[in-house]
Amino acid sequence: MLISTAPDPVLVLLLALILDLAFGDMERVFRLLPHPVVLAGGAVAFFDKRLNRPDRSDRARRLRGLITVVVLVGAAVALGWAVTGYLRIVHLGWAIEALLVAVLLAQRSLFEHVAAVARGLQEGGIEAGRQAVAKIVGRDPDSLDEHGVARAAIESLFENFSDGVVAPAFWYLLLGLPGIFAFKTASTLDSMIGHRSPKYLQFGWAAARLDDVFSWIPARLSALIICAAAVALPETRAGHGLRVMLKDARKHRSPNAGWPEAAAAGALGLALGGPRAYGGAAAPEPWLGDGRARATIADIAAALTLYLAAAACFAILLLGGAAARQFL
Repeated sequence: MLISTAPDPVLVLLLALILDLAFGDMERVFRLLPHPVVLAGGAVAFFDKRLNRPDRSDRARRLRGLITVVVLVGAAVALGWAVTGYLRIVHLGWAIEALLVAVLLAQRSLFEHVAAVARGLQEGGIEAGRQAVAKIVGRDPDSLDEHGVARAAIESLFENFSDGVVAPAFWYLLLGLPGIFAFKTASTLDSMIGHRSPKYLQFGWAAARLDDVFSWIPARLSALIICAAAVALPETRAGHGLRVMLKDARKHRSPNAGWPEAAAAGALGLALGGPRAYGGAAAPEPWLGDGRARATIADIAAALTLYLAAAACFAILLLGGAAARQFL
């Protein structure tokens, strides 16, 4: 047994980003082992089944939802501290830590899922595009035409640049493994129970609010990174992205998702958002941006290029931070 010094979190995060870029979801590994997010989802489902009963009052369901959040996020923090302590006393603990962080990032998988939508539209038409986009968005795919499918894919790409890349990285840098474990647990809670449906309006209230808090800074940081990345691409407009972000981001029903989506809409010359349907019910969402609403396969390709530039910009910021630390 050997005691090691704490690794530089910026360098560990950079290694994790490289591992995620190289290996993505590591599906072969997680056919044999349960994925951490799947384990978190199982815990959420356990509490949901036992505490979220329709015969209870709204107040009781909200309280039980709060208890669920406190217990599961608290357990995630405790697990993060325990794993951190263990990794400090084992050989190559920093490499294991980088692998754990990589598993909780979605850099490559996000690109692949959105690219699959473009490929589906191009090779299989609207039905294939709908099937591909249904894997990454919650709206009714059958209600979408080709332009709606393209817009949905682009919106998901940039919303999840924040939720799947920048936010987990941010909380890892701030609080280490306890931070990223807590964020991913909160994100899983929100995705499973943080809905406005009758079943989850009260029980999922605390989960939705906590996820909003966790994502507040990363969403705005992501939007600025997207605008900065647009500077390097001749076909995008960084200044317009910044203006649309400031003008339209707050129109989104989410306090956070509108920031990266509006920045991307302005940079790409598109109008994103707009009316859509969830569970057969119409949702009259506002438009973000003043460009074309009739997004195409070519727009998905341009969005993927902007996404890669934003990911590179984020890595450059991390490299700059690591270099600065050496002189402080």
